[in-house]
Amino acid sequence: MTAFDGLAVGSDVNHEPRCERAMEITKVETSVLEAPAEAVVLGLLADEPLGRAAAALNEACDGLLEELIEREEIATAAEKVTPLLGLRGMAPRQVVCVGLGPRAALDPGVAFRAVGAAARQLSSKERASVAVFLPDDLPPALQEAALAGSMTGCVGQDLYRAEKKRHPFGQLLVDAPQETVASGRALGEGVNLTRRLVNEPADRIYPETFAAEVRRVAEKFHLDCEVWGRERLTAERCGSLLAVARGSAKEPQLAMLHYRGGEGDVPALALIGKGVTFDSGGLSLKPSEGMKTMKSDMAGAATVLGALQAIAALQLPINVSGYMGLVENMTGPDAYRLGDVLTARNGVTIEVHNTDAEGRLVLADALCVAAEAQPEHMIDLATLTGACVVALGTNVAGLMTNDQDWCDEVAAAARDVGEPVWQLPMYDEFDEQIKSGVADIRNTGEGRWGGAITAAKLLERFVDKRSWTHIDIAGPAFADKPLSWCDGGGTGALVRTLVEVARRQSRA
Repeated sequence: MTAFDGLAVGSDVNHEPRCERAMEITKVETSVLEAPAEAVVLGLLADEPLGRAAAALNEACDGLLEELIEREEIATAAEKVTPLLGLRGMAPRQVVCVGLGPRAALDPGVAFRAVGAAARQLSSKERASVAVFLPDDLPPALQEAALAGSMTGCVGQDLYRAEKKRHPFGQLLVDAPQETVASGRALGEGVNLTRRLVNEPADRIYPETFAAEVRRVAEKFHLDCEVWGRERLTAERCGSLLAVARGSAKEPQLAMLHYRGGEGDVPALALIGKGVTFDSGGLSLKPSEGMKTMKSDMAGAATVLGALQAIAALQLPINVSGYMGLVENMTGPDAYRLGDVLTARNGVTIEVHNTDAEGRLVLADALCVAAEAQPEHMIDLATLTGACVVALGTNVAGLMTNDQDWCDEVAAAARDVGEPVWQLPMYDEFDEQIKSGVADIRNTGEGRWGGAITAAKLLERFVDKRSWTHIDIAGPAFADKPLSWCDGGGTGALVRTLVEVARRQSRA
């Protein structure tokens, strides 16, 4: 079933969804010396003798590789990239060596970033083919992460530049089993989908066009999809989400996507994403500097969509549903005001103290809808608070929960794929800070302190006591400047964590 209330054929959607150029990815069947590629990425461990591929290259160049490593001209520390040019005795004419660090510290996060860094350097010019050779006997999880990283590193944020800074490879050759190639591709494409959506400007990705992207994924992977527009949202009593959308000419949407790889219809896992496609702050207007990156305020919803695409591509034996609350927060003549009292879907009333604390209001109704499906576990993701960035920095996502065992499971999945997260407390005293004198709660706490936690405490009111973990991705979802493994802009953070959560749950 695919239903679209508010997104009918012929509706005012000005931009067709942009589709990523498909990269051909195959298993390399030759040695590193004979690889049919323009360039080779060669992974090097810091504390072991050269592996099979590196040893073959070293022999072909009369021990030069080993000599350069010993002289520290080639770095083997994690994510350090060293290009070699003009090598004789091999078909590819360029080799990029990338350090993987010591084997004991090599996890999927290091593999993802390191090979991504090498791919990013090679992608500065167009290349028909690139081959990746890693050390011997790496487990599939590391090979898979490295492949996903290579797909991420060669794709930039320059969607509308005439002269591109990044050029995705025409073909990627990987020395890995076919099943690992397939799973690595699924992860890489999921991460890149999320990155592209976050990098699109707000005049291209707004609630209706984001919903069109959801429909595209649903059609490609044969998923059930439903989208509620303004009329349906009103009938469904989603007053909190609708209030945020009132200042915008763009039609609000609640997009729902259901992957049913397990038994029955009840989702084992519900993923809920904040999708504020542009956040001006509303009447609590942001300064210009604070608005520049607010196209990225829909990264939570984009992360849910990227993860669901990967889960469907992997055909995991589990039921997973995604709920994406999509609005613009603008200052139009009917914009919601400070002091307004909103009624959410579950009847909880919310006094507005700051219209720039809008993401939690969008999530409130989305969480209610998700909880009504009675999933075993829930995870919401949002670029929710600057307070979380102050607490944890730009690379670490914050976890908050009403179920410690479930939070531990989410944190373990994040560790397994090498994405940094840290749990913040949910003490009862923070509930007192969101109490209102005129409504049940208000949408901000008392002053500046503990803002990430008071926001999570508000969200907790809408999960109907179901097992739930909130992930604040305000720091890692968007990079203000280039990283070693990724251009600035959307990073796709936590997509791989969500997929790993689904994998672990499917095995439970």
